[in-house]
Amino acid sequence: MAGADRETAQRVLDIVAAEAARIEAKYSRYRAGNVVHEINTAGGLPVVVDDETARLLDYADRLYELSDGKFDITSGVLRKAWTFDGSDRVPTRAAVRSLLAKVGWRRAQWRAPELTLREGMQIDLGGIGKEYAVDRAAALAAPVWQSCLFNFGGDLLALGPSLAGRPWRVGIEALANPAIAALEIDLERGALATSGDARRFLLKHGKRYGHILDPTTGWPVEGAPRSVTVAAPTCTQAGMLATLALLRGSEAEAFLEAQGVRHWCLR
Repeated sequence: MAGADRETAQRVLDIVAAEAARIEAKYSRYRAGNVVHEINTAGGLPVVVDDETARLLDYADRLYELSDGKFDITSGVLRKAWTFDGSDRVPTRAAVRSLLAKVGWRRAQWRAPELTLREGMQIDLGGIGKEYAVDRAAALAAPVWQSCLFNFGGDLLALGPSLAGRPWRVGIEALANPAIAALEIDLERGALATSGDARRFLLKHGKRYGHILDPTTGWPVEGAPRSVTVAAPTCTQAGMLATLALLRGSEAEAFLEAQGVRHWCLR
């Protein structure tokens, strides 16, 4: 925040922290007792969801269609085989293949507000949840103070420029050294989202396996940039475009050019 008095700054901080905590508690796949846990443990029975969750599922459904099935919120079950911790523990093809029967949004039945997954299937809203949290927090904070830059783990949104009228200077980390900025971007208003494999990858026999998985094969997308950053009016839009670009592999740059958005790809 720029120029806010202590009371205003604390008020904005409280608003943002409360909304981030609410969304984390409601949609984290690591929490018991929330709506995602209810869906994932329903054992093939239908679950009726609230309006907010229904909107997110509708959005996930649209992304599935736009990506020709590459963006799939049921693909999180593949993490039972993949752990992107920088090691060389690449799973066997048999281990990955055994999970593919539990992946596929089209195997689910979604007719708002009711979702039914086949037994053993799960959903994971991590691919859209953080960006949604940024947009929600910013919308709630906007009436209080607008000279703000929100940063949720590299997903950013500026409500407006600093009080001096200057844009915020944002650095995108270098591939070889995350402590160094490979490029700097001026952000006055709107969002930036970055997706890449700087911290989540495997490395075996000189081959790097990024964490973006193709749900149709169960394996990391081939030929994708190491990092994709996209600017858009909202963080949800920016994150969606960055992820869809990575899922295009070697065609990531062409995809982003076709969308007509500001973007930066590092290879």
